[in-house]
Amino acid sequence: MHWFLLFMAIAAEVAGTTFMKLSAGFTKLVPSILLVVCYLVSLSMLNLALKGIPVSVAYAIWSGVGTAFVVGIGWALFGEQITAFKAVCIVLIIAGVVGLNLREGSHGKTDIPRGQEVATDITVQKEK
Repeated sequence: MHWFLLFMAIAAEVAGTTFMKLSAGFTKLVPSILLVVCYLVSLSMLNLALKGIPVSVAYAIWSGVGTAFVVGIGWALFGEQITAFKAVCIVLIIAGVVGLNLREGSHGKTDIPRGQEVATDITVQKEK
């Protein structure tokens, strides 16, 4: 479920970035509204995904995969060129995301050091 939420966050972020381009600097109303809605959905889905995916992995995937898709959309919809240098950089981003996911023990665990507790609600916990 958390991975599904992460990929929904990526889709909404990519849509929001596309609407950002279409909004022409917030001068077009409908794309401007859609970009705000998409980013709110994206950040909400990312927040929910973080309940089950370590933040370092989730954010790397969210930003890296989103970047790769936006490059493709820029090429397909807006006529942007993909140079050899840009292609190599996208491959490096994807390699970094894969590397984070291949790290042993990265799934299903938090990155909190042993012996430290985290408050899970808004009440203040007393130290022992």
